[in-house]
Amino acid sequence: MNELVNAIWIILPAYIANMTACTFGGGKPLDLNKKFIDGKRIIGDGVTVRGTLSGIFFGAVTAVLQSFFSDYTLKFSLLLGFLMGLGAVLGDLVESFFKRRINLKQGDPLPLFDQLDFIFGALILSRPLLHLSLQTIFIILFITPVLHFSTNYVGYKLKLKEVPW
Repeated sequence: MNELVNAIWIILPAYIANMTACTFGGGKPLDLNKKFIDGKRIIGDGVTVRGTLSGIFFGAVTAVLQSFFSDYTLKFSLLLGFLMGLGAVLGDLVESFFKRRINLKQGDPLPLFDQLDFIFGALILSRPLLHLSLQTIFIILFITPVLHFSTNYVGYKLKLKEVPW
């Protein structure tokens, strides 16, 4: 149980970045409505400038707040949170790019990729600062889809979401 709580605590800036990018998104799309060489939108309307900046900002803020409850310095935490937030939004951006390439529309499900894209981005960009054990990484990769599906289903049942994914 301690390993599970620790894994969630470590990845929390990425969770918050992913959630706030969606919550505060909207507005101008990050790809500025441009098309790729295949004639399709680069990433689509779902990844926005405001959402991207919000995700990075709140990922960093989360890590800074965590620094008050950990041995990490404020400077280290700010950098870690920035990298996790940036990695989370970049992971989502890369997945959106590939979804457009395979003709999936915004909001169409791509199971497991939808739930793990931001985690891969956050883990990759934070790797120079965080050296997580394989056990911690596997816990994060296992628990994230479970949390994602559970919270989305609850949101759907409460009529806060139109689809259960």
